[in-house]
Amino acid sequence: MRLSILDDYQGVALAMADWSPIRGRSVEIAVERHPFADEDAAVRALIDSELVAAMRERTPFPKSLVDRLPKLKLLITTGMRNASFDMSALKDRGVTVCGTGGPGGGNEDTAELAWGLILGAARRIAEDHQFMRQGGWQIRIGHRIAGKTLGILGLGRLGSAVARVGIAFGMNVIAWSQNLTAERAAAHRVERVDKDELFRRSDILSVHLVLSPRSRGLVGAREIGLMKPGAILVNTSRGPICDTAAIIAALKEGRLAYAGLDVYDKEPLPIGHPLRTAPNVLLTPHIGYVTEENYRGSYPQIVEDVVAFLDGNPIRVI
Repeated sequence: MRLSILDDYQGVALAMADWSPIRGRSVEIAVERHPFADEDAAVRALIDSELVAAMRERTPFPKSLVDRLPKLKLLITTGMRNASFDMSALKDRGVTVCGTGGPGGGNEDTAELAWGLILGAARRIAEDHQFMRQGGWQIRIGHRIAGKTLGILGLGRLGSAVARVGIAFGMNVIAWSQNLTAERAAAHRVERVDKDELFRRSDILSVHLVLSPRSRGLVGAREIGLMKPGAILVNTSRGPICDTAAIIAALKEGRLAYAGLDVYDKEPLPIGHPLRTAPNVLLTPHIGYVTEENYRGSYPQIVEDVVAFLDGNPIRVI
């Protein structure tokens, strides 16, 4: 039997857990360090794997791929949901799908990164760091965030965690989502506003929605056009929620002051993508949940999931 561990970009998976309970079952472990170039490459790598452990949504499993992996019996994702898995196709094939932790695991890590991007954008930290490396000194003026308005698009567990920090910084925090009520917002010491008001009033807008048909493209050219020219847009959720072309155009035309992005329409972000050379943008490579603490929580649970499945009693079934 074979277990494939996918998308171990940092090459740390085998050091983050004790895999001996799996190896003791005569299971071969194969680690894939790099993204698959296409579906054919995924099939070639996984065709003999009965067990597959995926890292979040780095490798999607649409029906077209599932149908080409006849040996697949167990598919694991970190976290307890994965929008890139075709759950209907997996169910039809009789593939067991398991997760790790609870819903939204790693939220603290992503909320912290969102604040790194916010502060980096407000104070132009990346630019000043690079200028210091080149022998420079002070050439630009940053902005304080105390007293500014922080807009939260999606006040779930992650959005509310970001809101708490904003309140601690002395910011005025407002929020909107399709299901958010004024009472729920008030419970987080946040003001619930209408969608257009969120975009108009926010000095900093941070995106924290789950990607769905309702949220895809929600932050488009119209919404960005409502924002202040001095506003900052931060997205640590999912790339397709925001219109990338509209963001680039607004940055180039000075209709948006800065953007901090950790997620993209296509990942990994292509080398020649225009975001890589866009002005006033701070980019990170989808690392919101990439912390040692998160990995040391997730990988041991992958081991538990595999052992339980082999024992005929799967756990954390999605």
